[in-house]
Amino acid sequence: MEITGAQALIESLKKEGVEVIFGYPGGTVLPIYDVLYNEKAIRHILTRHEQGAAHAADGYARVTGKVGVCLATSGPGATNLTTGIATAYMDSIPLVAITGQVPTALIGRDSFQEADVTGITQPITKHNYLVKTAEDIPRVIKEAFHIARSGRPGPVVVDIAKDAQVKKFKFKYPDKIDLPGYKPTLKGHPRQIKAAAKMISLSKRPVIYAGGGILSANAAKELLAFAEKLNIPVTTTMMGLGAFPDTHSLALHMLGMHGTAYANYAVQECDLLIAVGARFDDRVTGHLPTFAPKAKHIHIDIDPAEIGKNVRADVPIVGDAKQTLKDLLEKVKSAGGTEKGKHEAWLKQIEEWKNKYPLTYKKEKSLKPQYIVEMINEITKGRAIICTEVGQNQMWAAQYFKYDNPRSFVSSGGLGTMGYGFPAAIGAQIGRPDAIVFDIAGDGSIQMNMQEMTTAVNNKLPIKIVVLNNCFLGMVRQWQELLYDKRYSATNLCNNPDLVKVARAYGAEAMRITKPEEVKKALLEALKIKDRPVLLDFVVHKEENVFPFVPPGQAINEMLID
Repeated sequence: MEITGAQALIESLKKEGVEVIFGYPGGTVLPIYDVLYNEKAIRHILTRHEQGAAHAADGYARVTGKVGVCLATSGPGATNLTTGIATAYMDSIPLVAITGQVPTALIGRDSFQEADVTGITQPITKHNYLVKTAEDIPRVIKEAFHIARSGRPGPVVVDIAKDAQVKKFKFKYPDKIDLPGYKPTLKGHPRQIKAAAKMISLSKRPVIYAGGGILSANAAKELLAFAEKLNIPVTTTMMGLGAFPDTHSLALHMLGMHGTAYANYAVQECDLLIAVGARFDDRVTGHLPTFAPKAKHIHIDIDPAEIGKNVRADVPIVGDAKQTLKDLLEKVKSAGGTEKGKHEAWLKQIEEWKNKYPLTYKKEKSLKPQYIVEMINEITKGRAIICTEVGQNQMWAAQYFKYDNPRSFVSSGGLGTMGYGFPAAIGAQIGRPDAIVFDIAGDGSIQMNMQEMTTAVNNKLPIKIVVLNNCFLGMVRQWQELLYDKRYSATNLCNNPDLVKVARAYGAEAMRITKPEEVKKALLEALKIKDRPVLLDFVVHKEENVFPFVPPGQAINEMLID
């Protein structure tokens, strides 16, 4: 039996286990939407902007571990996806973005709503395709999902010409994939693992530096076992939050520009840094030549391009984090590196730093954003999924919520995309319908994709949107205060609309909170609402800053702590 290319696309997606698509229709994808009209196995979520669709698919992927899927039309529909695709690319999130393209005969003729989508997205995708024939659709979808989810995950774009969507052919989904040039290395080289084990056994002041690759590899249990058995403290990147329990005695929490003082001091004083699934980005390292100056480096990553890119590795290991940590632990055991009491002097020093430099803030009569995040942690017992926008709200969410579970922190790390958090929370809530989902936002970032309030209302999603409203673009203002003599150029947002009224106009619930004693009650009231989103507009201290703060160009132990 022959079916159309559009039907073949949907059948192929079902073969890949797709249950949800986030999208927005348009002319060149009408054949696909016509098939979706009667489709029961795949749920389509209509967002109100294509960027929202990409971020929602991204959030869905982060909390479920599945490949997120978004769909948009050609031209502006496809280009509106690019910010979301770039966000997923920078954070190694598995995403398949399907776009329509003008008919094959019109490609390259500056046709109506034509854009070179594969050319535009080439630098921000793991791979991309332009599909001109219906017969190629099953193979391309099979390959796209394999590439997106395997190795170092990432986004793949599939751009399908409209005539390929309507042509009929005999559908057969391929049983296997033939990609000779794409063979990710999963098992670390035994010689390198042996060398790393020896280095760990000889180390007196080791630190594990864990990144988002731990979560991508589902290696949180292996990391915990590795750290506990070897008695090694663990610091995580922002993307690695949840990879190691924040409440564990070995936890150093986040390092870097806004990391804990004790994590930064530990990294600067360690004699061995074991990096797993992390890329030594500039927000972690600070002034690169002075980063971890006393340490040798073991770098474990599935992407060989990351090893040695920023920091030289004394022992590089290319491989999957889950398997490599297992193999490395066994090798250290056999080398006698697990004796009881190892590293006690080092851990005592770290405990002193923890006691001397805890995360803290000045408690005043005005409402402090840190307190709000602490209360969210308290009333949810640390079991919520926290999505964030970008800026001060993101850093306070990273610092003051305790992430004990993998895939519980959802934020734009590498690209730093304002407007990401709310649509990502939509994807997270759809992916984990039984979870409590918060979007911690600023009054600037929440407005960048606030149109998705309709998406949340229409789908009866009980997302709690916590706006830390300080009437500023907070992080930019902080830099202006500390680095530009308080010259607040274009960062004052006190002419914003009333966010409570805006949210209610969309059909959401909303309330305003101005006093510390109102916080807990408001959060508890919000948690009772199960059939629509709730926006909580917290009017916070206007010039509160995020500390610690490593000024640009400084070593990470040269922090402004208060």
